[in-house]
Amino acid sequence: MKTKLFLITPPFTQLNTPYPATAYIKGFLNTKNIESVQADLGIEVILELFSKRGLEEMFDQSTNNHQPTTDNCKRIFALQDEYIKTIDSVIAFLQGKNPTLALQICQEDYLPEASRFAQLGELDWAFGTMVTQDKAKHLATLYLEDISDFIVECVDANFGFSRYAERLGRSANSFDELYEALQQEPTYVDRILLSILKERIEAIKPTFFLISVPFPGNLYSAFRCAQWVKEHYPNIKISMGGGFPNTELRSLSDARVFEFFDFITLDDGEVPIEELISLKIQIIIRLKELFF
Repeated sequence: MKTKLFLITPPFTQLNTPYPATAYIKGFLNTKNIESVQADLGIEVILELFSKRGLEEMFDQSTNNHQPTTDNCKRIFALQDEYIKTIDSVIAFLQGKNPTLALQICQEDYLPEASRFAQLGELDWAFGTMVTQDKAKHLATLYLEDISDFIVECVDANFGFSRYAERLGRSANSFDELYEALQQEPTYVDRILLSILKERIEAIKPTFFLISVPFPGNLYSAFRCAQWVKEHYPNIKISMGGGFPNTELRSLSDARVFEFFDFITLDDGEVPIEELISLKIQIIIRLKELFF
């Protein structure tokens, strides 16, 4: 069987650009003529969540399960039609695809406003020197942060733009809390992540699934992805690497981790991956010699 790798960064790290680790590894694999595909699933999840369809489903989710309790989230819920109407245009603007929207965003009646906009009065001194694009980006960021506040209160308490369930990652000296969380039903954000992962796995058909975990805020999603692949594609081998396991999992002793991962690579990311691929090829050749 031809070796094919799928490398991901799980949610969430930085949103302004893909996290570079998997791109570097893919570049190395290209020099070895090893086929691979890489993706930053954190960015893909955010783009799905912060879309017209994503907000419609998010508000439906809150209606069915967690009604807002604070005045701030009640206001966001009441303005849900305005958020749904504007979200795709705002995301396109922040991606640089619709720069002319800046003028509309800077008008007070374009974006729905909740508690994050209360700080605007304190920043009037800065707006005098800001160009329109900068001011619009600031306002659009406040708008997204308002939606984020609603998600945390009414949909998924673990959500954060640059981290997800970070508390579980920071308690990694004991695997109990994280393991317990993984036995629960996937959250709304989990379901978006797993839906994207399913599409990518079906399209790529990898033989190896490599997950880079740079920070504690990526750990829960890394395990959730590995759990899903183990359940639905048990023949795919799964490995975890990155900054977090390099610093926190060097003396791993809890065998339950290997219910999710086949391998954990430490230190230099490229060489261990090359060794794993070589090992698999040697095993396949040996099996052919024994049975064929």
